[in-house]
Amino acid sequence: MGHHHQHGDTSEKNLRTAFFLNLAFTVLEFFGGIWVNSVAIISDAIHDLGDSISLGTSWYLQRYSKKSPSKTFSFGYRRFSLLGALINALILILGSVFMIREAILRILSPEASDAQGMFIFAVLGVAVNGYAAWKLHGGKTLNEKVITWHLLEDVLGWAAVLLISVILLFFPNPYLDPALSLLITSYILWNVGKRLKETLFLFLQGHPLDVNQSEIEEKILQIPQVQSIHHTHIWSLDGEHHVFTTHVRLRAISEIDEIQKVKSDLKRIMKQYPFEHYTIETELENEECLMIHQKGRA
Repeated sequence: MGHHHQHGDTSEKNLRTAFFLNLAFTVLEFFGGIWVNSVAIISDAIHDLGDSISLGTSWYLQRYSKKSPSKTFSFGYRRFSLLGALINALILILGSVFMIREAILRILSPEASDAQGMFIFAVLGVAVNGYAAWKLHGGKTLNEKVITWHLLEDVLGWAAVLLISVILLFFPNPYLDPALSLLITSYILWNVGKRLKETLFLFLQGHPLDVNQSEIEEKILQIPQVQSIHHTHIWSLDGEHHVFTTHVRLRAISEIDEIQKVKSDLKRIMKQYPFEHYTIETELENEECLMIHQKGRA
């Protein structure tokens, strides 16, 4: 549990750093776009403003997700981090659609920009967004992963502006910038679509992919006093911290100490997996369980 708490603190700090970096650069980018007369940079400033809102939302929800369980949310507030991932994915999809529209309009009505000014802002854009993406790289929650794609989109976008600005310094061509923007935005949109699918899957309490239910059941059944296992459920709070519940039917139990031994063995097995909460109902072999007859996986 201590490891999870430390990661949560680091995650919140990284989101806060990325938020202030992105917000400051958005302001600089907007006025800079006006200065160099670049519609592309102004459009990207609007896109970065959406990123800043997403980062601020993620930072807030990441902090909120660390609140202790309450009567209203008995499992705690970790799923608010998952809510942040969903909001960010939707904002990024809307932003990407906007950028595709802007790129198409630039192809239909090409405009010349200040290549030298583009070069200067491209270097700053790659540095600022690259640092922010590096700070969040390797994040374990879906919230951090989606935000990383936000920042990666900006890094790739500014790398494209940097490349185009160098080319335009020697070979003026108003179609290169929007064409490359279309390719990059389409690539990011495809990846965010996959993250959105994963987020919705966890929101609907789908089985987390990093936990093998059959493997856990196999280990439980290896305990000598365990006769069978049924009504097993596994779901995730935020993509990193999971919940496990099951019913275990015991056999050949004659003393209370034997039940305590089984419980100790079960706890040892549970510690091997990333479960934030786990509940195991033990039943004697002559004890009736109403849930064993319910539909669903046993």
